[in-house]
Amino acid sequence: MQKVGVVGWRGMVGSVLMDRFKIENDFSKFETFLFSTSLNGEHAPEITNGHRKILDSDSIDELSEMDIIVTCQGGDYTKAIHPKLRKSGWSGVWIDAASALRMEEDAIIVLDPINRGAIEAGLNSGTKDFAGGNCTVSLMLMALGGLFKENLIEWVSSMTYQAASGAGAKSMLELLEQMQFFGDKFLRSKQNNAAIGALDLEKIMNTSMQEDNFPNDRFGGALGLSLLPWIDTKMESGQSKEEWKAQVEANKILQSKNTIPIDGTCVRVGALRCHSQAFTIKLNKSVAIKTVEELIRESNPWVELVENDKQKTLDMLTPACTSGTLKIPVGRVRHMSMGDDFVNAFSVGDQLLWGAAEPLRRTLLMCL
Repeated sequence: MQKVGVVGWRGMVGSVLMDRFKIENDFSKFETFLFSTSLNGEHAPEITNGHRKILDSDSIDELSEMDIIVTCQGGDYTKAIHPKLRKSGWSGVWIDAASALRMEEDAIIVLDPINRGAIEAGLNSGTKDFAGGNCTVSLMLMALGGLFKENLIEWVSSMTYQAASGAGAKSMLELLEQMQFFGDKFLRSKQNNAAIGALDLEKIMNTSMQEDNFPNDRFGGALGLSLLPWIDTKMESGQSKEEWKAQVEANKILQSKNTIPIDGTCVRVGALRCHSQAFTIKLNKSVAIKTVEELIRESNPWVELVENDKQKTLDMLTPACTSGTLKIPVGRVRHMSMGDDFVNAFSVGDQLLWGAAEPLRRTLLMCL
């Protein structure tokens, strides 16, 4: 039975991954060793085939005893530990949720419903480094995989609406604190003036965002009652890094012979969990919308095609109905007024599952 070390198991992605291991009875398939710096030496939670003590996530000696390491600790950890571990002679498999290794030539970005063949070929040829893709990239490919597989896509503009949890647990909590702040302001305003109008309330809320006690340490602006059309750092192209990732990562996953242009604007919105995306898809030929729908529906078992109907869209195509599930609903599928070779679509997916933890879990199982 292979030894699997898990780093970052208490964070958001790590917690979701551990939960998936438990739900799917994966712990019975390998020996689990939990790593942490702050909890080093303490008793580990009881899990099937779990090592009794928590090991040191900074110890190259202890890490090198593992056959496989799965890390959800973040890019800084990977940059600090991965080179040292490889230099020490460790030849195990490294599976990473962070972006640090994604674009390395000898690393494979994993999303097995889309590139299982590439992952298997890599394992057979001795590839040792695997990384989960950017959350919106993985969710886009899950949603539109059938169209990419048939080589129908000339280019895609993906306009993303990304939840607060995509920026981490503390950001998720800050959104809730902002919502509470506004709620308290609203209640006090109504108590002081029961007849106060909506426009007056809007002015109060907008002004309150500038107050010194407004909770705003994480986002650089108000996310509650607003949105933030910038995620990550600026690139020379004028894109944010989050926008840049779409084209480079998607084409690497797809192993495209010719680069498929993919671009758009990434926006942080006031949802707690699940990223949404609006797609403008330029096809390389006119295709009947029923054919487009069939290709989307049949691309993988998790896609759920939602009829382009108002009530069904509101019932099925939202973060509220997708959060905590593996389903990838895709709706609003229609030809656009620019021509029959343009298709509109909208999709939602849980960025902590298919956008992060699930590809790591499935890659681990392929390594056993």
